[in-house]
Amino acid sequence: MSTRLFDRQHAVIGVIHLLPLPGSANWQGDWAGVVAQAKSDAAALALGGVDAIIIENYGDSPFAKGRVDAATVSAMTAVISQVPTFRQIPFGVNVLRNDGESAVAIAAVTGASFVRINVLVGAMITDQGIIEGCARDVALLKRQLSAKVDIWADILVKHAAPLGATDPVQIARDTLFRAGASAIIVSGSGTGQTVDRGRLETLANANLDAPILIGSGAAEADLPWLKPLCQGFIVATSLKDPVTGRPDPQRVQGFVSACRS
Repeated sequence: MSTRLFDRQHAVIGVIHLLPLPGSANWQGDWAGVVAQAKSDAAALALGGVDAIIIENYGDSPFAKGRVDAATVSAMTAVISQVPTFRQIPFGVNVLRNDGESAVAIAAVTGASFVRINVLVGAMITDQGIIEGCARDVALLKRQLSAKVDIWADILVKHAAPLGATDPVQIARDTLFRAGASAIIVSGSGTGQTVDRGRLETLANANLDAPILIGSGAAEADLPWLKPLCQGFIVATSLKDPVTGRPDPQRVQGFVSACRS
């Protein structure tokens, strides 16, 4: 189970942003390229020393609001099965924008330890429209599949605004104790944006008895104030070479070392 990741004080979860997949508006027909880049990125993250990896259909923007195309589910399952690194290191799945059921299904058949779900409870206004929580459907599917998969859920997710309650502590408690999440994710307003310090401090001081993960904007320079307030980092932008846009093992190693120091 992914909770073992947090036996280490600060877990580092590297992100693989997949190229556009079948079923997306940007699919280019280059399946070999999708697999090759996923293999390369996973190897770079593992070489740099991350504790786990999460794989996302990031190249599929503009994203589906809810359930993704069946071809996308098949493609994510297939690419995971062809990446040797995923048999050596814990990994998870995020099906954007908010297809928690497909994420759980992919995780169950590929051996993933966890899934990330952007809107597990409540409702958010996003660039895809209004997205509602999917906690019940996810819980039912987990039971149906006997899936030993942990749910990591965003609190007031990035690229979105809440439709209703905005108290982060109450949302976190609902997410953990009513919706079945085992960890919560706090992120900035957008990809690569630093988290709101006040919100993070509020959650860290709320005695939630669950891991808090930073879901965006974890720059190495910010680690001194971030580390006392969380148990791990889901990180993509800070690990990428600014020229190639791909994970760089040396940058990964530097970030991991800074987390351990």
